[in-house]
This record gives sequence, C-alpha cells and structure tokens, in this order.
Amino acid sequence: MSVTKFFKIFSGCQSAHGQTKVLDSARNGKMNAQSFIVRAPLTEELVKEHFKGTQGVGSIPIDESNKCVFGALDIDDYNLDLIALKNKIDRLKLPLVVCRSKSGGAHCFLFVKEKISAAEMRDKLAEFASALGFGGCEIFPKQEEVKVERGDVGNFINLPYFNAKYPTRYAINKNGDAYTLDEFFEQVDHFMMTPKELSEFQIHDDNNLLPHGPPCLQQLTEFGIPEGGRNQTLLNIGIYYKMANPSDWKEKLEAHNQNYSNPPLPAKEIVDIQGRLDKKDYYYLCKQEPLCSHCNRGLCRNRKFGIGSNQAFPILGGLTVVESEPPVWFVDVDGARLELTTKQLQMQLEFQRACMEQTYRMPVRMKDNDWRDLVDNLLDSATRISVPEELTQKGLFNELLEMFCTSRLRGTSPEELLTGKPWTDEGYTYFKLGALQEHLKRHGFTNYTRGQITERLKELNNGATADKEYRFKDSRDKWRKVRVWFIPEIKRGEVELPEVSFNNDEIPF
Repeated sequence: MSVTKFFKIFSGCQSAHGQTKVLDSARNGKMNAQSFIVRAPLTEELVKEHFKGTQGVGSIPIDESNKCVFGALDIDDYNLDLIALKNKIDRLKLPLVVCRSKSGGAHCFLFVKEKISAAEMRDKLAEFASALGFGGCEIFPKQEEVKVERGDVGNFINLPYFNAKYPTRYAINKNGDAYTLDEFFEQVDHFMMTPKELSEFQIHDDNNLLPHGPPCLQQLTEFGIPEGGRNQTLLNIGIYYKMANPSDWKEKLEAHNQNYSNPPLPAKEIVDIQGRLDKKDYYYLCKQEPLCSHCNRGLCRNRKFGIGSNQAFPILGGLTVVESEPPVWFVDVDGARLELTTKQLQMQLEFQRACMEQTYRMPVRMKDNDWRDLVDNLLDSATRISVPEELTQKGLFNELLEMFCTSRLRGTSPEELLTGKPWTDEGYTYFKLGALQEHLKRHGFTNYTRGQITERLKELNNGATADKEYRFKDSRDKWRKVRVWFIPEIKRGEVELPEVSFNNDEIPF
C-alpha cells in the first residue's frame, strides 16, 4: 500500500526517471555526485528498491503533456535551519511538506489532487520561495515545457525515504524530528490541494504595499525590514517610489522607513539615500541581499514598476545533455526550455542569438569571466541522458561499415579491390578508402571527414596501423599493388529458419 501511494503522489514523466551516483570526492562542502537519466519509467518495483536502500531514485515532475501533480523547492543550503524553515512555513500557512534532503538542505514539496500545468506549479512555488526568503532556490519542475520530440525529458528530484527504515531523507515536524513514512502520507493528505484551491491561495494581500512593485520589496515590507538590510532595502524602495510617485517620492520614502523598518533608519541616512537617488537613476539591485533572497523574477518582469523584460540576466538552470554525437544541450531560461549546441552554450553571443530565436527575448550581456563561471557551474550539476550507440554518429558509421564489408557485393579475389569491392582474407577485410567513402555518401553519411574515418578504422584495429600497400598477382600472373585499408573480419551471425514441411497438395508457389 505504501509503495503504491508513494508511487502515485510522485508520478510524473512516464518514459524516464532519475538516479544519482554519489562519488568519493567532495567539492565546496558538497558531495560530488553524478546525476543521470534512465530511459525507463519509474515503477513500483523501483520504489520498493528505493525503500530498501538498494537504489535511490528520482522523479521528473513534468510529464509529456507539460503537466504535473507535484513540485518542490530545493533549498540547497548546508547551514539551513530546518526547524526555523518549518516554523516559518507553518506561520505563513503554506501548503508545503518539508523534507530533509540528502545534502542536509530541504525539499519542500507541493502536492495537488489533479494535474496542473507546469507553468502554474512554477509560478506558485516561486511565490512561496520569495515569501520564505529563498527566492534564488531551484524550483521543480525546472521548466514549463519539455522538448520531448528532441529527446528531452526534463530534470528529476531525488525522492525522500531512501532506505525507509533508517532514512536520511525524511519529512520533519516543527521540532525537526523525522516523520515516519505513514506520518509523511498524513502530511501529504493534509496539505494536498485541488487546482482551484491552489490558484486562489494567497499568502497575504499585498495590493496596498508598493502597488505594482517588485515582489521582493513587498515581502520585505510585509514582514518588516530587518536591521541588517535597511539601507539596501530602502535604497531600492526609493527607486520604486521615484518611478511610481515622482512628485513626492522623498516623502513616501521617509514614511516607509518609519512604518516598516525595524527599527527605522536615522533621518541622516535617509537623506543620504535621497541624495544618491537625486544624483543618478539606479536600477534595482536584484543580485544583492536582502533582495535576491526574496526574488520572484518571473512575476517582477510583469509588474509595472518591476525590473522590466530585459534589465536583468535570466536565471539559468536545469542543464541536461543528450549524449549524442554531437551532444544536444537543454537549459532552462527563466522556466523556458532552450535547446543549444555546444557552441551556443560555450559562447555568450551565440547563447543570446539562440534566446532571440527560441524565446523572442535577448538577455543582457554579462562579463565573459562570469559567463564561464556560470556555464562551469551548470556543467557540474548537468543531468546526462544516454542514447543507444546505434543512434550516435559512431554507431551509424559502424553500421554502414559493417554493411559495406559484409554485403553481397564483396569481392571474391584481391583483383576486385581495384573495382572498389571489399575483399576478406585470413581474418581481415581489405578495401580502398575511396570506395568506403563513396558507400557512406551513398547512404547519406557525410558527418565524418577523411581524417575522422581513418581514426575510426585505427580504433577498430586497437589503435594499430590500418593501412598498407597490398601486393598480389593478377589473372595474368603479374604483380599488382594497391593502397588499402583493413579491419578485422566482421562475421554476421547466421539466422536459423524453422523447417517447413508441406503436404503433397500444398504447393507454396
């Protein structure tokens, strides 16, 4: 029963699931792990193995119709106070089940009774993350849609209750103690919402607080501007008032400080902020605290006095690579799924062009060093999707090479090498390179250069030389020589056909 219910509440992609192998080394306090996609559905049998602690699994929340029944906030903070987080969630009455993750952070799961669009799930979770002060955390599903036809399946999140008898990933109560699996199900049932209930759920009515302004500033105002972030917060609130109330923005800022700062900034410091804003126009300082921890960028873009559509660099995440030849990369750009070549991922200018072509939005340019660091971090946590060898360029080449060497057009004597036919002798098949190239071209394979073809032939000879000058006597007993390439003989397996007997009156033809 537990297996079936667990499987149901974490149902998602029907064609693939995730697994993670934890490596021996650690990086920046985080266990170095390799995530990969298995192209097979998540099953109840796999859940059983998960509970046993044999093989941990992850579920991809977004399905092939771009809908989901669960989502999660992944708060990957190793100094996270889980008890404080749980209590804040309870105080805000958020419908989230808090689980300790394998890294010691938190997975805050949201469950619905019927499928909703991935976009709806992401929007609501982004709202919750902003209110909790973790606006920069990862949100699952990581994308609003997946490019199934291109081999994409989305990103998975590791599931709780691995090794269920002695779990390190479990739901917690207000004291930080672990819920049993049955108690976890009780929490799921308690917080699970209908799509209508979720869409109508509001944390607070903030319409009267900085109307049409950035969600981060509304959240900081709603819950009280903390002492350590007063100057930075009020500078950004001043930016808002200059846009929203240009005639009396200074008075608005002074009143805001008195009403919502805890405690209020001294008047001299408010005058200093006003002076800075008088001298020049500032943009919102989105990347700095405390704003970045309360960020809801997708919502902010659509606010009249928000960041606008092009001011800030988009949030990138959920990098997935389909290990074909060449590889195909998928990355989430503010929730939109972008398909990239290696060059487009490597070079920022090419990335901008891809964004324009696929999302009709051009992100601002960052410094080249920052771009390299960003891509490097994405590569560290990239999810890999393997493909069968026959679907790779290498596999296709091998298939066509086998066809060339074993077809009915094989030569029966070395003389036929001169006519372009392959010839097999004493465990090796010989052929002219030009004849192989013509065969490949005839079958539409033009992906390899001449140099790449010869390297593949050397590989098939265990790295040894794969060409030589072959000498033989022709039919007139004269010595001939020809430059040939060779590989070990490919022996096709024989297919045994069943014996068929006919009665005298059953003529097959």
